[in-house]
Amino acid sequence: MGLESILNNVKKYVTLTDEEVNIFTNLLVIQSVPKKTLLLQEGSVCDFEAFVNKGCLRTYYIDENGFEVILQFSIEDWWVSDIASFSMQQPSQLYIETLENSELFILTPETKEQLLAQVPKFERVFRLLLQRNLSATQNRLIQTISKPAQDKYLEFLKKYPTLPQRVAQHYIASYLGISPEFLSKIRNRLAKNS
Repeated sequence: MGLESILNNVKKYVTLTDEEVNIFTNLLVIQSVPKKTLLLQEGSVCDFEAFVNKGCLRTYYIDENGFEVILQFSIEDWWVSDIASFSMQQPSQLYIETLENSELFILTPETKEQLLAQVPKFERVFRLLLQRNLSATQNRLIQTISKPAQDKYLEFLKKYPTLPQRVAQHYIASYLGISPEFLSKIRNRLAKNS
């Protein structure tokens, strides 16, 4: 299984020697996960940080009315985890599920600690990934609170241009915080105007 994609992802942040590449790739667990697999459930402790080599996953929670609220989609070249649960080793409030057959490169808390001890450059990699994640979360929060639904959908299309062909419309509606019927109206309106 090709490791080029994860190595290219890491190279955005640091330059690794051949020895450091070997240490990193030997610590990774490569896992093929079928569509509709729950990798994390509310109440469980998240024991992975995963790089998505192939596939699509969703991170969501269930609100007080029993509705699924999607916080994020993770596609190729993205990392997925419950950062709070993983780093604090406390029960998660989230679910992480594969929406497509997926191939993941996984670090556990133990292998991540080994990696940080053996290749300190990865402190920078994970710090920058965390900053990027925090920035994306803040932007998503601002979008959710302040933008009209059509603008949220247009921003979604910029961020995830291939997802409307890959996931069901009700998942996109959940991510946007609107009903599938309202999303359908927005899509029809945009189609007429284009």
